[in-house]
Amino acid sequence: MSYAVIKTGGKQYKVKSGEILKIEKLPDSKPETKIEFNEILAYGDDKSIEIGTPNVVGAKVEADLIKNSKNRTILIFKKRRRQNSRRKNGHRQQYSMIRINKIFSKDGKVLPEAEKISKTSKKEEVKEAVSK
Repeated sequence: MSYAVIKTGGKQYKVKSGEILKIEKLPDSKPETKIEFNEILAYGDDKSIEIGTPNVVGAKVEADLIKNSKNRTILIFKKRRRQNSRRKNGHRQQYSMIRINKIFSKDGKVLPEAEKISKTSKKEEVKEAVSK
């Protein structure tokens, strides 16, 4: 199983083909568009690994943007005891949800692509297993 370590939004993610991932919101991005990550720190599989210094030049990861949204509200409550002083604040962090499609090595070769998983086939498999 091949994977890559990408850097985006000040964070590092280990990604595989076909994986769905929440990352920091990408600026000026619209849903159903292709995104290309060029900051690849490492890529490889079970047998070999290629590590960059700090990035692997020429390697890239292609992804589809599924949606932009906000996370659940996080409440920040500050209270100073015996002072009748309290403050309540909320925060909703924005994120982009992406699906990793392809991982390209530094020479442009495509590492194994994402498998197309259909929801109907999963339901059919469950029905077959139950009927047996």
